[in-house]
Amino acid sequence: MRIAYVTETWLPSVNGVVTRLVATVAELARAGHQVLVVAPTVSGAADRASPAGATVRHVPSVGLPFIYGGQPWGLPLPRVVRLLDEFRPEIVHAVCPVLLGWAGVLHAQRRRLPLVCSYHTHVARYAHYYRLGFAERPVWAIVRRAHRSAHVNLAASEASRDELQAQGVRDVGVWPGGVDLGLFHPKHASASMRRRLTGGHPERRLCLYVGRLAAEKGVDRLRPLASGNRHLALVGDGPARADLERMFAGAQATIPGPLAGRELAAAYASADVFVFPSTTDTLGLVLLEAMASGLPVVAARTPAAADLIGRAPAGSLFEPDDAAGMIAAVQRWLDAPAPRPQLADAARRQVITWRLATDELLAAYGRAMALAGREVAA
Repeated sequence: MRIAYVTETWLPSVNGVVTRLVATVAELARAGHQVLVVAPTVSGAADRASPAGATVRHVPSVGLPFIYGGQPWGLPLPRVVRLLDEFRPEIVHAVCPVLLGWAGVLHAQRRRLPLVCSYHTHVARYAHYYRLGFAERPVWAIVRRAHRSAHVNLAASEASRDELQAQGVRDVGVWPGGVDLGLFHPKHASASMRRRLTGGHPERRLCLYVGRLAAEKGVDRLRPLASGNRHLALVGDGPARADLERMFAGAQATIPGPLAGRELAAAYASADVFVFPSTTDTLGLVLLEAMASGLPVVAARTPAAADLIGRAPAGSLFEPDDAAGMIAAVQRWLDAPAPRPQLADAARRQVITWRLATDELLAAYGRAMALAGREVAA
């Protein structure tokens, strides 16, 4: 199958959407499918290798510091149409269609191709964190219209599916998130990584956050954890990194920057508890990675987090603005640590691999092709 992705975000950006797409593209290529990825131009993109089996084409982009922390947004220029026509896709998948994704939506409509749209990010809700609350309703209008144009709609979790359906989009399926179970495992614990993440104090209990460092992630809520017998490590990068470095200056905290691959796996496996303060994520793949690494997970209460914590062998929720409740939830797992291998084994029975997640995605593509075929026949 020839599959074209038109996505608002791609490497070298590090976020859950990119993690999902990179893993999916690798699985599709392994199965013999041909894949095109059309993505915004990002500074440093040439320095990151594309997944094997994928053709990646970048288009001009624009980014403003007061919109989603300066993230580049690809422009839906005629170049996108040329790239898609040259590739001759059998199906088009628009990922988080807001701006660039609309080029994929329109191309599929004009060429009468099967169209899949997937919803991963609370883009409309993010407007509040960048003093653009007035834009929430227009952004939702754009998102709704794109999804109503698709033959099949997918969401990253059941909670995000419910949100999209509440906006009037019907019959939304769930594209489950997967985990690389060969990579994320307690066996990758490392004394050197623990020293690195604790700033040379491995005797402290290590609380780990992994993710984008941005206003909408609520990372500042974790400040009370950086004291006592605890050390907080914030792994990731983003527009709020400089502000967070100032906020955590003098605290028992480390901000090592983004980690990937074996280093990221070692970070999970070397920590004592995983903390996730975000209330805006539609899924939180990092929660699944932490679970597979044998970590207890403590997350701010949201529908998506509650669904995942309900399946976690060791986990707790806290109210987003309840610092005392957060500390108590974290300390509970620090004071009574469970055997990591047993936690990992239990978690791995709950999560799925990227191969299985991609099989479900291919089934959704089959439904889209069948519906598009009926339209053409009619």
